[in-house]
Amino acid sequence: MKYTQNYKSFFSENINDYNEQIRLEGLLAFENRISEGKTNILQTLNTENFIISSEFSPYYNRKLESQYLSMPVNLIIDNSIASFNELDKISIESRYSILEKSLKNVENRFFELAYATMHTTGQSFLMSFQASGPHACDRVMETIMIANDELTKYPSKVNWQKDLGKFNLIIDKDYRTISKGIGLVIGCSTFPTWNSVTGIYANLMCGNPVIVKPHPLSIYPIAIFVEEIRHAFKLAGYNPDIIQMAVDFIDKPITNELVSHEAIKLIDFTGNSKFGELLEGLKNKEVFTEKAGVNSCIVDSTDDVQKLCNNLTFSVSLYSGQMCTAPQNIFVPESGINSGEDSFSFDEFCDLFTTSLNNLVNHPKAGPNTLGALQNTNTLERLMKLNTHKNAILKSVRIVNSEFPESSTYSPLVIVLDEADFESYKEENFGPIVFIVKTKNTKSSINIAKEIAINKGSITCLCYCVNDKMIDYIRSEMNSVYVPVSFNFKGAGFVNQHAAFSDMHVTGGNPSGNATFTDSSYINRRFIWVGNRYM
Repeated sequence: MKYTQNYKSFFSENINDYNEQIRLEGLLAFENRISEGKTNILQTLNTENFIISSEFSPYYNRKLESQYLSMPVNLIIDNSIASFNELDKISIESRYSILEKSLKNVENRFFELAYATMHTTGQSFLMSFQASGPHACDRVMETIMIANDELTKYPSKVNWQKDLGKFNLIIDKDYRTISKGIGLVIGCSTFPTWNSVTGIYANLMCGNPVIVKPHPLSIYPIAIFVEEIRHAFKLAGYNPDIIQMAVDFIDKPITNELVSHEAIKLIDFTGNSKFGELLEGLKNKEVFTEKAGVNSCIVDSTDDVQKLCNNLTFSVSLYSGQMCTAPQNIFVPESGINSGEDSFSFDEFCDLFTTSLNNLVNHPKAGPNTLGALQNTNTLERLMKLNTHKNAILKSVRIVNSEFPESSTYSPLVIVLDEADFESYKEENFGPIVFIVKTKNTKSSINIAKEIAINKGSITCLCYCVNDKMIDYIRSEMNSVYVPVSFNFKGAGFVNQHAAFSDMHVTGGNPSGNATFTDSSYINRRFIWVGNRYM
């Protein structure tokens, strides 16, 4: 049976639904927070010890000089242990109410959150607003609603009876959820809230105190969530140390000290595959990962090649390819593709694609606002190194952002390779880097995409095909290696975007990650059911 789903959001993604005064207040709050330096998140301290963060604005091209309260790891752990019993005693209904209240308070700070995200990650203002604010909060609502269902799946008390003939055996039973322990949520630099809030709220709903360890380059955005969650628990009469934030420097990390501590029982991680695999191998830890992946676009045929190119160029340009869902490898048969009654050679397709890309990035408003800015100097160095590639058909150039003339904004680099050049495109090349790979045929494209997914991991796959049998084959082949496929996306639908309440983010079935936002297992691995019996 095919169901109909209508888009539903608890938090509006439309900026025009918010009055101008709220936006101005958000900008003022951001500017005041940065100019004052100190970012107070109400943490318990024996001494005031502030550190200047490593946060750097890719738009201003300077450090933000923001400061955060710093605490020793052992003190943070001790605070979490002290709060454990208190969180355990809060009813599931009350946890839900407190956490929902925290989201409403975050909503009042969506614009401050947007500016904080923009100037730490390089996302455009609109993406910063939507991804860090309403979209992240929608994911939280999805998470706590599923958690509420799972945590109340069995009745709290049961009178159990068995007829033994002359009498009934009567046993009273109760069922309790037991949390696993302290949860550590390790944030990433490019999506500091969207990739972290699900783990934070899932742990709190399941009775696990949380320590948030943001990426040193993106602290401010997630600090807003931590601040509001702490405030909500405090207002409800509970210890705010149920959630804490642990900050560090790029050159003085504390993550290893945290993950190796015996009190840490759950770890949520978004980041590079090497460290993610290390975490997955830890004993006595429940680990949820989203790691690097290499995403493919399989081009077989289309009913409109121009709309295909327009959609694809936007997808590879959005936030300069610094999204875990961005396509990197575009596989095109050497014989070219069919589009309705027309056919296009491989070279003609490349020309159409690069022309469409140039039209987008060189548009004075759409270009800079789509590309955003490069968040990390490592990304720029990688881009400049590959910019000298002999097969580059469109080199990356700096794009001028009239609003932020110092911004680190660069157009995507496009390199053409043969399928035999596997070593050059099998790895993730994070940033605005695109490979158009000439393959023998579509089945060869599929086989290569599968091999990459098996060995390196893939979060998404985009496909253009108008043949129903081939669509079924591609779906079956890519799904067999746990990669979801988006078919024939044109217009306003983009492979990069996963909607709450409808799309699962990461399957957990290949090396790109071991967990899914958000299914039952994402919740159930955070607590244990225990049944007691009484006579």
